[in-house]
Amino acid sequence: MTRVSAMRIAFFIALLALTGCASAPSRINNACAIFEQRDGLFNNWARDAKRVEQEFGVPVPVLMATIYVESSFQPYAKPRRKYVLGVIPWGRISSAYGYAQALDGTWKTYQKDTGRWSARRSNFGDAIHFVGWYHKRSVRLNGISPTDSRNLYLAYYAGHRGYERGQFTTAIRGAAQKSANMAQRYEAQLRQCGY
Repeated sequence: MTRVSAMRIAFFIALLALTGCASAPSRINNACAIFEQRDGLFNNWARDAKRVEQEFGVPVPVLMATIYVESSFQPYAKPRRKYVLGVIPWGRISSAYGYAQALDGTWKTYQKDTGRWSARRSNFGDAIHFVGWYHKRSVRLNGISPTDSRNLYLAYYAGHRGYERGQFTTAIRGAAQKSANMAQRYEAQLRQCGY
């Protein structure tokens, strides 16, 4: 094999590995499976999640459940479009984007507060760090326990002031309960697989 051929093969292997980083894991109902699918040379979601847990004191299952509900681990997730006259696409209902569905303004505040100016919402490590940062603020500002996935999700969705007002739609309450249920499920799974 020539040197040029070896370089081409290495390039395509690297390209395939990077392409795999930008897609959602296929078995998102199992935290162990998620981490197994994303434990490689270019990324290690379990390591990223554990670091965030250590930095912000929010358990990995709570962090992962928030992302599960927000984007189903889709890196480029966006909210649905608005339509003019019911048929012409016209913008989106919000600026939410990426794994964490972070709004533009909140993401900029996060970057400013953490100094992570190159952080991207479509990068799992950055997105889970954002979720940990936001939940830690909810703990401080709203007095929510770092293990209370349901109320952390309500504050995440409604914002800190919205959480204080406590006026949540049935859909938001349902999503918060879904987050709490998934956090419990992830916790049990992670105990079994040792992540």
